[in-house]
Amino acid sequence: MLVAAALSTRSGIDHGSERNVWGPMSDDAPTNERSPSAPTNEAMRDVLTRTPYIAGLGIVVEEWDATGVRLRLPFDERLTNDGVVYHGGVVASLVDTSGAAAVFAGHDFANGARAATVSMTVNYTGAARRADLVADAVCVRRGRDLSFAEIHVHDPDGRLVASATLVYRIVP
Repeated sequence: MLVAAALSTRSGIDHGSERNVWGPMSDDAPTNERSPSAPTNEAMRDVLTRTPYIAGLGIVVEEWDATGVRLRLPFDERLTNDGVVYHGGVVASLVDTSGAAAVFAGHDFANGARAATVSMTVNYTGAARRADLVADAVCVRRGRDLSFAEIHVHDPDGRLVASATLVYRIVP
């Protein structure tokens, strides 16, 4: 997969038990066979990009499987400081979303779905000028509650914009 090859060289928000983080599930929505009320990894992919903040940024999923994800943020002048270079918070939002997506892509939802980012470290290494941002993320370790992701954000020509690590917690 492209993501794994690129990395070899969401923000999750805890909404509490009263709110279903993946939205209402219809009778025909895909679910997890071991836990019929839990979403599938594919359903989470679709829900992730429909959340108001992520949809507002315009983040789209290009690749999604248990080995990792690739998300793209199409260039939008409104997300920049000067009409050219993305605001650092936008890059951090893409990092958070990509790290969460990498964890969710291989997660067993029978083990829970309430999620939150525990910590995130972003190292800004460059700038994408009037260009899309592409984030490749992999979950490098899954624990009982905590999962760890590595994320690389680059421009379409492969120039690194940021590298990051993220710790994500998912509980029943």
